[in-house]
Amino acid sequence: MKTLQNIIDESNSIVFFGGAGVSTESGIPDFRSPDGLYNQKYDVPPEELLSHGYFFSHTEKFYEFYREKMICLDAKPNKAHIKLAELEKAGKLKAVITQNIDGLHSAAGSKKVYELHGSVHRNYCLDCGKSYSAEDILASKGVPHCSCGGLIKPDVVLYGENLDDATVNGALSAIENCDTLIIGGTSLTVYPAAGFVRYFKGKNLVLINMSSTPFDSEADMVIHDKVGEVLDKITL
Repeated sequence: MKTLQNIIDESNSIVFFGGAGVSTESGIPDFRSPDGLYNQKYDVPPEELLSHGYFFSHTEKFYEFYREKMICLDAKPNKAHIKLAELEKAGKLKAVITQNIDGLHSAAGSKKVYELHGSVHRNYCLDCGKSYSAEDILASKGVPHCSCGGLIKPDVVLYGENLDDATVNGALSAIENCDTLIIGGTSLTVYPAAGFVRYFKGKNLVLINMSSTPFDSEADMVIHDKVGEVLDKITL
């Protein structure tokens, strides 16, 4: 922790890049751990349930799964989200890049957040573009439709869809221009997001994850622990 504290103290431009392990401490299940979503038994694999094709071909079944497993409005920001917001307010942290869709970084007060996979809090009509909240989706029955009659789609990146260009470009620019990149709560096995690490040209690469990652050998510092527990110990 002393070494990590020194890195934080000496850094002027920090970027945090996080995955599902950041939100598990808020009670949101991840995908790939032994108890994760992908290791539970379903008639249709989650990768198919959450695909672009399945959304349009089995929309009602998609929304059954989406409402039950993907929208977690009771979850609150944890120590990781809160500390990152504090680091940004102190002028140390320049951006958060997240693979999560739960909106907890923004809820904690972070302003510059690149949500690579979108957010459950944004939903829109495919016909007129009208916006709907996650609460609207939960309150609806069956397939949610707009007041104009159009189909409502979550603003999340489904399997078979491309990441948003502006979000990707902003995230890559942040990584390229930071002096410290802290990666937390991600296995770094999902592409294209895992490839973002290659754009880092700064001084300190810090990895915080419960298990090892393919990039551990390239990092300046590796901590195998919970992200929130580690970040909570940083003083400003």
